[in-house]
Amino acid sequence: MKLVYISAFFGIARVVSGMCPSYTDYSAVPHGPYSSGAQKIPSMRPPLVCRTFNNPTIESAIRDISSSIKDPDWQQLFSNIFPNTLDTTVAWHNSSAPFTFLVTGDITAQWIRDSSNQVLPYLPYTATDSALSMLVLGLINMQAEELDAYPFGNAFQPPTRSGLKPTQNGIGVNLNVFPKFDNKAVFEAKFEIDSFASFFQVSSSYWRATRDARFIYNEAWESAVSKILDIIVLLQQPMYNGRVLNKPVVGYTRLTSEAKETQFGSGLGNPVKYTGMVRTLFRPSDDATILPFLVPANAFLCVELEHLSNMLKILRVFPDIRDKAMKLASQIRSGINKHGVAMHATHGKVFAYEVDGYGSVLLTDDANGPSLLSMPYLGFVNASHPVYQNTRNMVLSFEDNPWYFDGSYIRGLGSPHTSYLKVWPMAVAMRGMTSDNSEEVKECLDMILASTSGLGLIHESVSVGDGKDYTRSWFAWGNTFVSQFVVDAITRFPGII
Repeated sequence: MKLVYISAFFGIARVVSGMCPSYTDYSAVPHGPYSSGAQKIPSMRPPLVCRTFNNPTIESAIRDISSSIKDPDWQQLFSNIFPNTLDTTVAWHNSSAPFTFLVTGDITAQWIRDSSNQVLPYLPYTATDSALSMLVLGLINMQAEELDAYPFGNAFQPPTRSGLKPTQNGIGVNLNVFPKFDNKAVFEAKFEIDSFASFFQVSSSYWRATRDARFIYNEAWESAVSKILDIIVLLQQPMYNGRVLNKPVVGYTRLTSEAKETQFGSGLGNPVKYTGMVRTLFRPSDDATILPFLVPANAFLCVELEHLSNMLKILRVFPDIRDKAMKLASQIRSGINKHGVAMHATHGKVFAYEVDGYGSVLLTDDANGPSLLSMPYLGFVNASHPVYQNTRNMVLSFEDNPWYFDGSYIRGLGSPHTSYLKVWPMAVAMRGMTSDNSEEVKECLDMILASTSGLGLIHESVSVGDGKDYTRSWFAWGNTFVSQFVVDAITRFPGII
């Protein structure tokens, strides 16, 4: 039977008893019943009839995982955040094709990076649940279609056939972007190489979970992958060919008062030399890079190119793509090891955040993943790697990382995206995910639990000194990633919460 889901949270009327509220509004107000613990966590799942994708397997998983949690506050918070993507962000799903359009939360657009991350916690259940399997397969098909049409985009509008109306991007004005794009199909054209890596990640991760390889025979998937690999090769090249500027590949400028919203060099970015790494114009925060070789994004891309190549090798298909992906991964890894490591005066050898191949380095980190903090999570290095350990000490230091904030309410990584003195709970979760120290993991869990501002959901960022000062009450990626952290923590350290 063909199932088509259209979310009521996006202004679409639904045949239900009454209208469903906007989840942007619903998430900004606490709802009972409340947990019995000290935090009094509210119940923030929308009413059953208003949920955008109901799944019995996930409901069973919530009960099973919650039964392993003793803390009533964490039981309630986990029950709110683990299903948040399914409850609130499946704006459109056609299960027969299949195609799935996932919004990021309070922004009605599908980010490649966010949507990939939003479904990762559900992959362990896809092998035995066909409805979940079709949801994720539909997302892969949707991303393939989007990237095949415009591989430089980071966020996309719903397809016309979904019946959902395109959303005007309030900051997507006064732009000079090339290649040109259709704003009815592309929501935002900030070029970010982690979008490529995220597309590869959800494709190969889904295949490893299910051994369902149908997506690779989708013409758009093969075409998108081929185009992406060609773009990667072009963006490895230096800015100059001798004394001549190489042909531009992608550019972005915007008339704005904020430097993070536009790029240097008439949109091309700062100059680079060849390193094997790949240039990007924007970070995963959607903020402009300063030096175009973003090391953690390159590390992510390297790992996912390896996964892509290995998948195609096992499936015995597309040998040219397989070999090209592995060659590129090797070049990127070599480039990071040679050009992406710098000497810090206090911490010794560390991974740089951004470099240019000329010797310029930016030593910092950002709350958004891929980050330097996340490199073991990404699979680029082991957590015990000495350069990573030095890097971790640097990025978690108020003295050495300008975007690490420490206050009375919470401490952790922030981002220029949310300005000063705001910590991202998602980055606190990443700190816990990459730690083998149970006390540090517990500290991260405690900070996250106390950071919901009484709303029982994970915010984008929270002020270090005022829990009521936060950004975004509805942030699906943050919710699902913290739920991943909870599952990871109680698996590695039973009874920790």
